Amino acid sequence: MNYDERLQNVSVLGAAGKMGSGILLLTAVEMADLSLKPENKGKTFCLNAIDVSPQGLAGLMKYLKVQVQKIAEKKTVMLREIYADRADLIENECIINEYVFDVMNIVRPVTTIESAYDSNLIFEAIVENRDLKTRLFSQINENNKNKPYFFTNTSSVPIHTLDEGAKLDGRVLGFHFYNPPAVQKLVELISLENNSAEMTEFAKAFAKNLRKIIVPSNDKAGFIGNGHFMRDALHGIHEVERLSKEMPYAEALYIINKVSQDFLVRPMGIFQLIDYVGVDVVKFIMEVMNPYLPDEDLHSDLLDKLFEMGVKGGQNSNGSQKDGILKYERGNPVAVFDPETKAYVDISGFKEKCDEKLGPLPGSWKPWKAVNFSRGKKEEMLKTIFTETNKMETLGAELAKAYNAKSNEIGNYLVSSGVAHNVEDVNTVMMTGFFHAYGPVNKYLK
Repeated sequence: MNYDERLQNVSVLGAAGKMGSGILLLTAVEMADLSLKPENKGKTFCLNAIDVSPQGLAGLMKYLKVQVQKIAEKKTVMLREIYADRADLIENECIINEYVFDVMNIVRPVTTIESAYDSNLIFEAIVENRDLKTRLFSQINENNKNKPYFFTNTSSVPIHTLDEGAKLDGRVLGFHFYNPPAVQKLVELISLENNSAEMTEFAKAFAKNLRKIIVPSNDKAGFIGNGHFMRDALHGIHEVERLSKEMPYAEALYIINKVSQDFLVRPMGIFQLIDYVGVDVVKFIMEVMNPYLPDEDLHSDLLDKLFEMGVKGGQNSNGSQKDGILKYERGNPVAVFDPETKAYVDISGFKEKCDEKLGPLPGSWKPWKAVNFSRGKKEEMLKTIFTETNKMETLGAELAKAYNAKSNEIGNYLVSSGVAHNVEDVNTVMMTGFFHAYGPVNKYLK
């Protein structure tokens, strides 16, 4: 079965979810582009958008139409060539509308798993529940005569457990998109030894056509991205718990969040990142990973406590940040949730005092955005900022050095423990998937 044939019938499980909707969008556009090739004229392309929520699927179709419209508007010149034989399509608006119709016409929103029984390729983007994934894969495999490929978007479950549990004989691999899939350039590719060369090559070709950067990861729980993020988050949490013995909890959390953002020149503080992913999601990922890590304990009592109190974070349907560990106004943190008082404490009441404790940022400091998009000057800017930081003995500088040293340690551990092939892959994942200005394995901070 060649590339085009494999993509003639595809299913996405969890299509109405945050990740599933992005995967569906990318796949629908790729399939539509294939269907419009002269050699594929007359062939049927079908993309099953499978989800348990009819309401979610209705919202998905609205989202899909809006996004495809935007995509079409950006490639009007190419579309003119594709529809060159259509004398009825003259104006750009007509061409764009026709393309939107062709993409939408491929998608079949359904709530039944049986729709996947004829598919050649299954994308899975459901919750991080190994047993549920295994059950669905097994059901599809037993009723599908096409021997489909299963591409799981799991960010934590070892792939071999899904392969063995569903008896797939190597027809599953990890194809981990980063959030949001339509924007993020990174895909972690987790292969198994018994994957066929044909399957692996198809995965690489598909990613290339989506203009994604592929980083290979070995089949270890959490892989590279969450392998670093979960441990990095735990360091931040432990630092808060340590500082809380010397100062109020809310102040300690504000300090570590500021250090991990400003002093380390990251796009957001570690607790903002936990909120973005979701307190509940981070907690659950740690629980999924933990049984496979006998020498570690990826667990946080603080996250357990926050979750029990209903503090979850995540995003609203419009993409705005929900309140979580931090309370937000216009996307900016304005308060810290205190689990002892079960209330938010305004940052304005202690910000000045905490900033004074931390000490000033380096004189050469620039915010993440200015550094990360500095067009060829990033390396020089980072070196200057951190050379200055290394000479400082303020609380902020010392916390930053310790945080970076831990991040560096985690990055090297991912290589030594066989998760990543090399430090360059670790750095690529964190710089591409998490938008860090530099990789965790670095020589910036001593």
